[in-house]
Amino acid sequence: MTRPLLISGVLLLAGVVHLLPLLGVLGAARLEQLYGLRMEDPNLLLLMRHRALLFGLLGLLLATAAFKPAWQGLALLAAWASVLGFVLLAPSGLLPALQRVWWIDVALLPFLALASWAYLSAPRTS
Repeated sequence: MTRPLLISGVLLLAGVVHLLPLLGVLGAARLEQLYGLRMEDPNLLLLMRHRALLFGLLGLLLATAAFKPAWQGLALLAAWASVLGFVLLAPSGLLPALQRVWWIDVALLPFLALASWAYLSAPRTS
């Protein structure tokens, strides 16, 4: 597999993973299904819907960067911040739905490492 193809494939994969929570914008029922948490507090619902929107924007950036090499460095950095941030911030004893999210992020880490290596070791043109 060529470096550009590897980078693009990982960015597409990370983009899809980050686009999935966008469905949470639709409301409490979808968020409860995604995360296994009750969304009874309207303030929590607002925050989680906003989080879903931001994940959608991040997913769009990642997926778009798969086809725009000039964006790939920024997109990889954003993916690392999102994925590693959640993995490191998550406490033990998560609810099953959140534990699934944690494992998905853990599974993305080696792919991000490979894509980052491919990106950083690729020859640069001025």
